[in-house]
Amino acid sequence: MAIMIKKRDGHYEPLSVEKTKKMIAFACLGLDSCDPIELEMDSKLQFVDGMSTKEIQKILVQTAIEKVIQKADDGFGNMVNRMNQDWQYVAARLFLFDLYKEAAIQRKYKAFGYGNFPALVKTLVDANRYADFFLTKYTPEELEELGDYIKPKRDYLFNYEGIKLLADRYLVKGYNKEVYELPQERFMAIAMHLALIEGDRKVEFAKKFYDLMSTLKMTTATPTLANAGTPFHQLSSCFISGVDDNLWSIYDVNSKFSRVSKHGGALGIYMGRVRALNSDIRGYKNSSGGVIPWIRLYNDTAVAVDQLGKRKGGATVTLDIWHKDFYEFVELRTNNGDDRRKAHDIFPAVAIPDIFMERLLARENFTLFDPHEVQQVMGFNLEDFYDDDDKKAFTEHYLLCENNPELHSIQVSALDMMKKIMRSAVETGTPFIFFRDTANRTNPNKHAGMIYASNLCHEIAQNVGFTNLSDETIHPDGSITTKTITGDMVTCNLNSINLGKITDEELEENVALQIRMLDNVISINQFPVPEAKMTSEKYRAIGLGTSGYHHYLVRHQIQWETEEHIEAADKLFENIAYYAIKASMELAKEKGAYPAFKGSEWETGAYFERRGYTSERWQQLRKDVAKYGLRNGYLMAIAPTGSTSNIANTTAGIDPIFKKFFIEEKKGSFTPKTAPDLDNSTFWLYKEAHTIDQQWSIRACAARQRHIDQAQSFNLYITPQMKAKEILNLYVEAYKQGVKTIYYIRNQSLEMDECTSCSS
Repeated sequence: MAIMIKKRDGHYEPLSVEKTKKMIAFACLGLDSCDPIELEMDSKLQFVDGMSTKEIQKILVQTAIEKVIQKADDGFGNMVNRMNQDWQYVAARLFLFDLYKEAAIQRKYKAFGYGNFPALVKTLVDANRYADFFLTKYTPEELEELGDYIKPKRDYLFNYEGIKLLADRYLVKGYNKEVYELPQERFMAIAMHLALIEGDRKVEFAKKFYDLMSTLKMTTATPTLANAGTPFHQLSSCFISGVDDNLWSIYDVNSKFSRVSKHGGALGIYMGRVRALNSDIRGYKNSSGGVIPWIRLYNDTAVAVDQLGKRKGGATVTLDIWHKDFYEFVELRTNNGDDRRKAHDIFPAVAIPDIFMERLLARENFTLFDPHEVQQVMGFNLEDFYDDDDKKAFTEHYLLCENNPELHSIQVSALDMMKKIMRSAVETGTPFIFFRDTANRTNPNKHAGMIYASNLCHEIAQNVGFTNLSDETIHPDGSITTKTITGDMVTCNLNSINLGKITDEELEENVALQIRMLDNVISINQFPVPEAKMTSEKYRAIGLGTSGYHHYLVRHQIQWETEEHIEAADKLFENIAYYAIKASMELAKEKGAYPAFKGSEWETGAYFERRGYTSERWQQLRKDVAKYGLRNGYLMAIAPTGSTSNIANTTAGIDPIFKKFFIEEKKGSFTPKTAPDLDNSTFWLYKEAHTIDQQWSIRACAARQRHIDQAQSFNLYITPQMKAKEILNLYVEAYKQGVKTIYYIRNQSLEMDECTSCSS
């Protein structure tokens, strides 16, 4: 009696071993190091009556992926790990075949692979999974042309981890998770959406954007990857808002946080203006509960309003180091103390001015103030000043406060404060660090505002403002109009160049296309908060970043702890900066400069002077920018790219690899993972993060920072063996080298949460 196998559409048919053999052979085609017979034997397939084809496929996928790292005899009786990365691609193909079959069933076509793209668009628009602009803005002929342009073979660029992540999280599916959209169709849908505003050239640019994404030479931000082409297309990763010292502002920001989180964004919250514990309220002394109760409010919102139902909301809260609530704030996530004054789901960040670092180095005392009392007694907000090259405004006002006996200030040891930061960082990875004077000194738009804080992943440095209630009017018909005085609410629009995949010759075109894509994001985005839309249109700020940095070094045979690395970083990021500024200038010629351009350091040329750009090409670009303007007021920011770098099979952001290879266990299955292109020739070039002297990482970060107008998601890696003095030296050296922000302190014994929103 024949063994019957259950097909995906529910019917049964006799087992055909030849079909399985043919599929395995197809999956191994062109991968000479992967023997299909070996996969057949090692999978130990035991066919039983009623077995489903899905079960067969799952066994084959798991067997293939487990063959990436295998134990082998080295010839001397020792069992060592042997790696064959090609098995990741065999597993990916087997997984893809599964997707193809599921899509064919749902979409009712017979072909193996991709079906009719225009028909898919119509189906998903009717199902309210795609927005209707695909049908109203593109003609049937254009849809046909773009469908024909799709390159199915590019699916074979994915490794197993990348294709599974893309399929599980980002492909548009039916309401019951039915497979409709396939990987190349997701890329084409994003490309078509971003090209919508290109008028008669929209099909041309859709093809160019598609080529860039589908060849994995760039990665988009996760909200763009998930939401582009859908009815609610919120495409931004992160937002930053300031909280003023009043109840309306506190709850207004909480409301904004809930709306941002609902649609997959994270929020950076600056709370330096909120009065300290035991400050007065309306003249009643010792009435204020300080910043902690309000941070707990934001913490509860992060848990209650999750990011698209996939994970809890993400928020960082920034407080100035001179704020009286510093000691309690810096231990928000630690496990010691009163848990009623903790916020374990909020990521604290400390804004540090130059004068604190100077006092720390001199081992002097530092003074803490209540910002509300400073405003009442001194008549100014201390947080509204920063030290520039020519005027030390913050230091001057800080010293005025220190010398005023009417202020109930607290003097403490600067070193003691730094020890508190370090103790929390070793235990929790936080607080993040924001060197506020460094960030503001190099702000190209200081004429229009000030940078008070960064975003959750600490790569954004843009002007932040405060929104306050102006007036509420009750109308005769019972309606109420609320008027506000609106401040800048920062929006992070992110993409990343995949340095691990592109050649130096491709860099200029890659950058120019990505600048255009990001600028288009601003024009087509559906913002969850109106202030974010206003600020985006004012600055048209974008954040072009990079992934695959370590991958790039290895491809160029450059070791991390070398002068060659520092020189390569300087040269590479100078070129990226040049191409980005040039591309934005060319866009300004075509579409106009950002509204706040007049008076910026881009216009005056101070931006170029500050960075020592004196070569002929830079001087010409400086003249062109002054003449034509820039389309985007902020251009570059290096995000972590945690998940999207996995999709693109490269290393994350600017980080060194965590491990050369390891086994990940999830739900009882084991998935071997390796560094990209790991083989005998690259093995010793990949040095793992916790074995690297972090001073080299700081120097590389500083070399890159010279060319980046915003900041970098920069992690420091420490081990339990490091002494406190060594960790302190890392903070000090980062400050001295001009690094703007420090993200996580990644202790070897801890695991950190990643923000998926900024994973561009």
